[in-house]
Amino acid sequence: MADQLRVLICDDHKIVRGGLRRMLSEDPAIKVISDVGTAAEAVAAAARAKPDVVVLDVGLPDQSGLSAIGLIREASPATKILILTMHDDVAYLREAFAAGALGYVLKAAADVELFQAVHDVARGIRYVHPALGAALLEKKSAAVTQTSRVESLSEREAEILRLLALGYTNPEMADMMQLSVRTVETYRARLQQKVGLRSRAELARLARDAGLVSSER
Repeated sequence: MADQLRVLICDDHKIVRGGLRRMLSEDPAIKVISDVGTAAEAVAAAARAKPDVVVLDVGLPDQSGLSAIGLIREASPATKILILTMHDDVAYLREAFAAGALGYVLKAAADVELFQAVHDVARGIRYVHPALGAALLEKKSAAVTQTSRVESLSEREAEILRLLALGYTNPEMADMMQLSVRTVETYRARLQQKVGLRSRAELARLARDAGLVSSER
């Protein structure tokens, strides 16, 4: 078929590659042109064959599939990348998309989702495993909520929240801000009421999530 989608498979397990090849070959609109086991082989094959889609694993022997995404796209700019992995972590999903992947499917769901994912990605439509897509939306929603809670604070209250997250006591904050301890206590009570949190640990987490302090602290 002249309009078949040309697919390259990259997975470090030969048995898995064979299973994926047989599975995808059941779709008459898909042609598996090659299967390889390393990132370097995937880059070379993509440069040579210019596939429509690369089905790419994350765990490869020479380097991470995520770091290979950019190399494959440089070798064949029109090629779309579909990550097929066992990692059901939103952090991997976000890193894959940031690197230029267009789809993310879990191996456990490949028998159900892979065909649709290949076709969607080939058309330039982002495909995300449903559970991970929901988790990603929840994280974004939570981040927006945390930011809006902090935006409701006055400048003084936000500064006290930041200092609380950094571990300062009320007297220390009063000294730093040139306020009385009683005034700091009042500001602290107001900000706790506004954000609905009381413990220092909860307040510190809010400050980190809202970007007031580094998450590395």
